[in-house]
Amino acid sequence: MRHRSLKKLKPLLRVASFTSVDARASGVSSALLAYYIKLHAIERIGRGIYRGVDAPICDDFRFEDLVLAMRKVSGGVVCLVSALTLYDLTEEMTRQHWIAIKNSTRHRATPDIKIVRMRNLGLGVTTIKIGHAKLPIFDRERTIVDAFRYLSLETALKALKLGTEKKGLDKIDLIKMKKYAKILRVNIEPYIMAMTV
Repeated sequence: MRHRSLKKLKPLLRVASFTSVDARASGVSSALLAYYIKLHAIERIGRGIYRGVDAPICDDFRFEDLVLAMRKVSGGVVCLVSALTLYDLTEEMTRQHWIAIKNSTRHRATPDIKIVRMRNLGLGVTTIKIGHAKLPIFDRERTIVDAFRYLSLETALKALKLGTEKKGLDKIDLIKMKKYAKILRVNIEPYIMAMTV
């Protein structure tokens, strides 16, 4: 019976991490997860988060911790410094993963996660692929507007400058950014004009 359950877990053992909810959906109970931990077939890497002992490490090891952090925050969206880093719009280094959640959502503070409560969590949400994981993240334009709202002016201006200098698909859409700024009630027009003259 237990070996049959381990077979049910096989697809999950190939990914960087999985949750107890994923395991239950595959027909494996919490008691069996505990049993497999004792057998060293899987390891617990966070509250309700597991990985197979032979699971591949995330393709981009720099962001493996971000993938794990996102699994801990239900309904979270990668934002601010973490999003700026992923988009190469900052030179700042942070030890915490910045994750936006709804104003009404509760989440326990952890040393590795910086929670930012936001009212409009749907505006500008897209996804980014890191290894085998797809993470919700604010697009470049929303991230820059949020930088003006939550971060230092220096950080926001640097992100805007880098964004306007990028080419092709990585270049920011100024019309979209102005629309976001209007919805979020942030006056960035003078900065955009100064950067694009």
